[in-house]
Amino acid sequence: MKNPLTFLWSSGKIKPKNMGKKPVKPSKDKEYYRLAFKILGDFGVSIAVPVIVFSRLGLYFDEKYGFYPWLTIIGFIFAAVFTGISINKKAKRYAQEYEDIDKK
Repeated sequence: MKNPLTFLWSSGKIKPKNMGKKPVKPSKDKEYYRLAFKILGDFGVSIAVPVIVFSRLGLYFDEKYGFYPWLTIIGFIFAAVFTGISINKKAKRYAQEYEDIDKK
């Protein structure tokens, strides 16, 4: 005995929903969210680590040589400049990744 669905399919009474239409593209949302969280984590680390490291080094040398608070302030300024340069380079790279997602 034949399967009744096979008969209905072959007779043309049942058709898939997108038969004869263009295939549906998968959503890019997942890729955008992945990129967003990658940027969030990378920028967070790029901001926090230099500030902590250079401020702590400045504080250490302030206590060692008695220049408090000047070396801490210089360390913080150096960290801010370093972070700004780093974030600028990463932002350009992530902008390119974002455009690459759009092109897919």
